[in-house]
Amino acid sequence: MASIALKTFTGLRQSSPENNSITLSKSLPSTQPHRRLRINASKSSPRVTGRNLRVAVVGGGPAGGAAAETLAKGGIETFLIERKMDNCKPCGGAIPLCMVGEFDLPLDIIDRKVTKMKMISPSNVAVDIGQTLKPHEYIGMVRREVLDAYLRDRAAEAGASVLNGLFLKMDIPKDANAPYVLHYTAYDSKTKGAGEKRTLEVDAVIGADGANSRVAKSINAGDYEYAIAFQERIKISDDKMKYYENLAEMYVGDDVSPDFYGWVFPKCDHVAVGTGTVTHKADIKKFQLATRLRADSKITGGKIIRVEAHPIPEHPRPRRLQDRVALVGDAAGYVTKCSGEGIYFAAKSGRMCAEAIVEGSENGKRMVDESDLRKYLEKWDKTYWPTYKVLDILQKVFYRSNPAREAFVEMCADEYVQKMTFDSYLYKKVAPGNPIEDLKLAVNTIGSLMRANALRREMDKLSV
Repeated sequence: MASIALKTFTGLRQSSPENNSITLSKSLPSTQPHRRLRINASKSSPRVTGRNLRVAVVGGGPAGGAAAETLAKGGIETFLIERKMDNCKPCGGAIPLCMVGEFDLPLDIIDRKVTKMKMISPSNVAVDIGQTLKPHEYIGMVRREVLDAYLRDRAAEAGASVLNGLFLKMDIPKDANAPYVLHYTAYDSKTKGAGEKRTLEVDAVIGADGANSRVAKSINAGDYEYAIAFQERIKISDDKMKYYENLAEMYVGDDVSPDFYGWVFPKCDHVAVGTGTVTHKADIKKFQLATRLRADSKITGGKIIRVEAHPIPEHPRPRRLQDRVALVGDAAGYVTKCSGEGIYFAAKSGRMCAEAIVEGSENGKRMVDESDLRKYLEKWDKTYWPTYKVLDILQKVFYRSNPAREAFVEMCADEYVQKMTFDSYLYKKVAPGNPIEDLKLAVNTIGSLMRANALRREMDKLSV
């Protein structure tokens, strides 16, 4: 893992005026194939005459920004449509270490480098996590409005046209290779705030417009179960902020969420306090209050400066592409169970989808079809299915009851568990285990669960 980390982070930099120009050679670290895409376009794909391939990216979050930049650098005429340029999605804002190097993120957009975490059980047993981290390793904490704006600006520098507009619907072409017609309300200096209905013709569309994706509805992508995330940004005193300087907290228990967790994550000058649930959405404010009460002594006297709520998908949509339309990020349902992480997977899926279009179109010279976009899905599922499956199993096993959560927190104290967890999270790979340690972990897990079941039986007796 150490060698991977060193390769990934050869290019960390502070953002500066001289770094503002983005060139193709800097678009990805040397470990990525983005610069040397093999061209395998079908010979039957017609050439685009008199112009380059046109692609619209709907949504300007991490998925949309990463997709638009990759398309523009790959010779595609790119349009990025986003309504809320100051978007503040209610998101914990944690990003893995590999994302910093892989997406060439400047260090000054990272508010905090978290090297310590506290996992706090239903009975308030706290386990310190982070002792296995190497000196250069950390979890980055960002504000979405800062990260999203940076990625959109970089896409614009690469040549993408960024449109401040609200996507409404699109007309599906009836003939092969005919354009998609996108309808949107534009908000710019010409419309003077009132908004103006406009249309845009493109050859392909990437839907990066979140859990309530209108692009997904346009292709009948189907529904999925979703969680509701609720978060308050709380400004606390400098001395209290010092406690959270490089520390994040996660609370588990029926009081803070029956199927997820509550969190306190540090930002530049405040903390983000939130929770989420799939099964009891109507009670989200009650769970949020419980999270605040659990952290009470550490945030007492704080001032709530922003309240945010947003749906978070729980699994991929039944359909993620159709013809020349593909979904990425939350629109596709790429949020992990158990951890609820989505920022890295959004940006990664946006980039991978765009790479498939660049490759299939011979850098914008040919038309693409569904087979080109399907390569993105095949690559995505092959790479990340194990990660999603493991986290799904963990959530089902350990988030089902308070005794099971107690067992989960107890297990998190194990150094081997921490190493495996952080290696998988920081580098986005299911870390290979040590057979002997895996056996010990299995025995310990069974022991923890047996204790949890015994405790639950005793609690059931008391409740009769």
